[in-house]
Amino acid sequence: MDIGVSEPFPRKLYGRRKGPKLSAHKEDLRRTLLPRVALNLQTGADPRFYFLPPPCGEAGEPSEAKRSGWGAVLDADAGPPPDPSSLRFAGSTSPQGGGEFFVDDVWLEIGFGAGEHLLALARAHPRVGLIGAEPYEAGVAKLLSHMAGDPPPNIRLHEGDARDIIAALPDACLGGVFIMFPDPWPKTRHHKRRFIQTEMLDRLARVMRSGAELRFASDDAGYTAWTLERATAHPAFAWTAAGPSDFTTRPRGWPQTRYEAKALHGPPVYLSFARL
Repeated sequence: MDIGVSEPFPRKLYGRRKGPKLSAHKEDLRRTLLPRVALNLQTGADPRFYFLPPPCGEAGEPSEAKRSGWGAVLDADAGPPPDPSSLRFAGSTSPQGGGEFFVDDVWLEIGFGAGEHLLALARAHPRVGLIGAEPYEAGVAKLLSHMAGDPPPNIRLHEGDARDIIAALPDACLGGVFIMFPDPWPKTRHHKRRFIQTEMLDRLARVMRSGAELRFASDDAGYTAWTLERATAHPAFAWTAAGPSDFTTRPRGWPQTRYEAKALHGPPVYLSFARL
């Protein structure tokens, strides 16, 4: 079942949705490219199915009825889908060759900003499906402009609240979650709007399988301490750092973001937690 528009959450965890007027090029990408990579949430669906190839007509092009979503639309009347592990998905990045590739795992990035981190992960891990959530329209448009010439088949975007995605996912289906330089909401009265809360860690624990990684990075010392306090106290997560260099230096495999390079509030800190 398509979840449609979710009930409003008690409070927003992000700021504005709209920014300066977009260029004609970016507006065109929102009309043409965004529907092709948009995530069409289905309650309880295995997220690997969001990366099915587009339904094709006789000419090999996506049919008009299902042009949106590149196979993210599941037919609710067709019964339960088959086991994803038994499927091969059409693509062009298979290490096996032959124009096929597997989506073996799915990762979620919450608040991808301009998308540098998300896009780098997608290109470095072609057999992983990357779902990105970002409510800021200009950020989504920026990512679309970066991927316009060669959109990776393993990216799906949700221009909205990441909590919609988490609520729709089945249990133990994600291999990784990334929260990179989120808004620290530094004023005490705004701390309730920080994304990392004990209740949110409960929700993430539900959708992450054992051994999955939760990555968090921030240049705000207050938010870093806040996150460490809650994540290390949570029974479902364990901090993986063995020494200071594990969290004071960006580890290999963590693509740099444009915001990180600015280091507006202080030296960045990189935290990694394992789902127990």
